[in-house]
Amino acid sequence: MSMNLTTTDQDLKTRLQNWLPKIVLAPSFGLVVFFVYGFIAFTLYLSFTNSRMLPSYEWVGWQNYERLFQIREWDIALNNLVIFAILYISICTVIGLILAVFLDQKIRGEGVLRPIFLYPMALSFIVTGTAWKWFLDPAIGIENTFHLWGWQSFSFDWIKDRDMAIYAIVIAAVWQSSGFVMAMFLAGLRGIDDELLKAAQIDGASNFNLYRRIILPQLRPAFLSAFVILGHLAIKSYDLVIALTGGGPGNATALPATFMYSYSFTRNQMGIGSASAVIMLLTISAIMVPYLYAELNEKKR
Repeated sequence: MSMNLTTTDQDLKTRLQNWLPKIVLAPSFGLVVFFVYGFIAFTLYLSFTNSRMLPSYEWVGWQNYERLFQIREWDIALNNLVIFAILYISICTVIGLILAVFLDQKIRGEGVLRPIFLYPMALSFIVTGTAWKWFLDPAIGIENTFHLWGWQSFSFDWIKDRDMAIYAIVIAAVWQSSGFVMAMFLAGLRGIDDELLKAAQIDGASNFNLYRRIILPQLRPAFLSAFVILGHLAIKSYDLVIALTGGGPGNATALPATFMYSYSFTRNQMGIGSASAVIMLLTISAIMVPYLYAELNEKKR
């Protein structure tokens, strides 16, 4: 009889141990489902309605999406996104890889340099945008400093130039994210088997072939992760643009996120703003889904 009671107590204890984490996480999970996925579904619904200042339940079908791609500001935002994303991802990847290779040489002072390179990522994009706005302002920033030093012909007014302002956004974004990419590549480099590298060196492989045939292929997961993270940051970039240029001059630095906010909350066109948000979500999904699929297949293998 006592053995049966002991077995029952052990079963209850085991069940409680299995269910306790689920019970503890259930409220947080419920809040995430409601406030994230619930509002995503609500935004999707609003994109098919005639919502303006407030949500409306008048169904208009695909009309908002048709109107969206007829708006000139949306075309400008998409073109700016292509320029920004390509430069942002490629430059961050190159700089991050170079810094990671540099630190992987076991140089003296690595413990000091690594936090310095990572420090910008600890700042919010609002802080970064505000700081770079001061740096790039011709009246008080880099241009003014060179003028005070006697170089009167120096000009660096990209932040005021409609054709160059988007590249000022790229500069600030690259400064903030390159250190984070460096950390990913450095972790990948430190994870490569030293015995494999030593064997290749014994076989007479040059440093160029060592990186081209062994090291860079081993960094494929880091490259993929960097692309996904930077692509996600590029598509949803809003606070950096608002703090640095406010989307100007004119609409020269408008991005889909700034367009969505403007049409949803400033121009009182919530239906069109919701449609632009859905397009952004689909774009991010187009990046994330293949990545998750590849990761799952890799784990199965």
